[in-house]
Amino acid sequence: MAGRRVVVTGIGTINPLGHSVEEYFTNLENGVSAAAPITHFDATKFRSRIACEVKDYDWTRYFDRKEVRKYDLFAQFAMISAAEAVRDAALEDEGIDLERVGVVWGSGTGGTTTFYEESKGYIEGNFTPRFSPFFVPRMVSDLAAGFISIKYGFMGPNYCTVSACASSNHAMIDALNLIRWGKADVIVTGGSEASINDPGVGSFCGMQALSTRNDDAAHASRPFDKDRDGFVIGEGGAALVFEEMEHALKRGAKIYCEVAGGGMSADAYHMTAPHPEGKGALISMREAIRDAEMSIEDIDYVNAHGTSTSLGDVAEVKAIKGLFGEHAYKMNISSTKSMTGHLLGGTAAIEALACVMAITKGVIPPTINVENLDPEIDPELNLTLGKAQYREVRAALSNTFGFGGHNSSIIFRKV
Repeated sequence: MAGRRVVVTGIGTINPLGHSVEEYFTNLENGVSAAAPITHFDATKFRSRIACEVKDYDWTRYFDRKEVRKYDLFAQFAMISAAEAVRDAALEDEGIDLERVGVVWGSGTGGTTTFYEESKGYIEGNFTPRFSPFFVPRMVSDLAAGFISIKYGFMGPNYCTVSACASSNHAMIDALNLIRWGKADVIVTGGSEASINDPGVGSFCGMQALSTRNDDAAHASRPFDKDRDGFVIGEGGAALVFEEMEHALKRGAKIYCEVAGGGMSADAYHMTAPHPEGKGALISMREAIRDAEMSIEDIDYVNAHGTSTSLGDVAEVKAIKGLFGEHAYKMNISSTKSMTGHLLGGTAAIEALACVMAITKGVIPPTINVENLDPEIDPELNLTLGKAQYREVRAALSNTFGFGGHNSSIIFRKV
């Protein structure tokens, strides 16, 4: 798409593999699994009792008691991720027009912990008839973007995208286009989620979507493996600073890579199951490549949605083969969810970081836990099994698909 070019000038994260980008990518490169028994609540009543929680999290390292009262855990993860990215991009330096800096954030469920605890407390009579005055601000998904803008004084476009697991990819694609269209010069974008709680785990258990490999949590998330039995729920967030290239160059900002293009589509098939032939996924990837004005041969790495579900993994591989043809055998493909679990609306943001770091460091993070490849998946594809692989990555495409048939793909490329 013709228009202003957009680059990444800052990154930040807190997720199951680390409290910073450096820690996260080191663990990705080393093939570390974050899955373990749930500690956030008593999960013994559920079929699935494992998750990828943020380890050793202590909110007092980031917030004072008065401040944290305003934030559900998903918003805490958003604020922490954004703080690292804002520092990395030097957005607090003088001379930046704050009216031209926006925030576009993604979250699929928002403050589910707040909603559950407040509703439970009300029903049980713990504070009848008065809800907390912070109930709504802590619960609604859009307040993560609002809190970030309030902290830093960013007065440009500000909103949240909510499209299940595609939420933060949609947020990043919107951020890309807003800058292209001249609506902003800089946008802090990404996503976060914190749904490892009774309703979050219980609802996905009710759908039989979660792995029940409770006695072997580290090997439970196994995309592309014939013995996969569902995804492992995760939590956390990531932020990326998107900036118009000339604006970044003028102020001497560090540039990681270019945001080349984005694609979106709908399966128009089923409320939770993907199209069995991956038609929507193929359209999404095709449109991202078209939007970037690139060819399929330009893509060196695909970060697959790869959730470790029986239908989704096969459909996505069909879409990749259908679009890329012979070039599919020359690319690397991997699912980093094998290590991080599935962060729902926040997952695309941390996977975008994996793509950015793959480009800047020349490292393809692996797909771990594949012991017996699904016979429906072509064994000649390079799924980066077991160990990281090292190569030049000119461009990386990241897929994220969500319930409702939402498909999204975003491309990052070397500048």
